[in-house]
Formats: sequence, structure tokens, C-alpha cells
Amino acid sequence: MTAFPRLTVLSALLLCAACGKPEPPPTDEPPEPRAQAAPTAQATELRDAIQRPIERARAVEPQVLDAASQQRAEIEAQTGG
Repeated sequence: MTAFPRLTVLSALLLCAACGKPEPPPTDEPPEPRAQAAPTAQATELRDAIQRPIERARAVEPQVLDAASQQRAEIEAQTGG
């Protein structure tokens, strides 16, 4: 029966050792960044691919507004308003 108390004490010591706080990492040096910066050419291609449809929409916006104005004028003329 002497093995049971020893096993209990040993289990309690292991449990206390396992529940201790981990040591914080040293704060002398900042952590190294994990992400790599995108190459400039790819960033430019992506930006251009995003901007291209926006620029096309801006280019035709005056034509669309003129067509809408013309359509409103035709509707007004037809309704007699």
C-alpha cells in the first residue's frame, strides 16, 4: 500500500508542474515578419486590373448621362408634359 500514496504525490507534482505559466518570449528583439512583400510588378498588374474597368466606366459616363437625358426628353415629348 505504500505505492499508492507515492503515486498520488507524484501525480500531484506532475500536475502542478504542467499547469505552470510558460515563459514569455524575449522582448529584446521584435519578432520577424512572416509575410513577404509582394513584388512591385505584381502589385502594379493587380492595381491596373482593378482600375481598368473603373476607368472605362468613367470614360463612358458622359455618354450614358447624355443618352438618359435624351431619353427623358423624348418621354416628356411623347407624354405631352
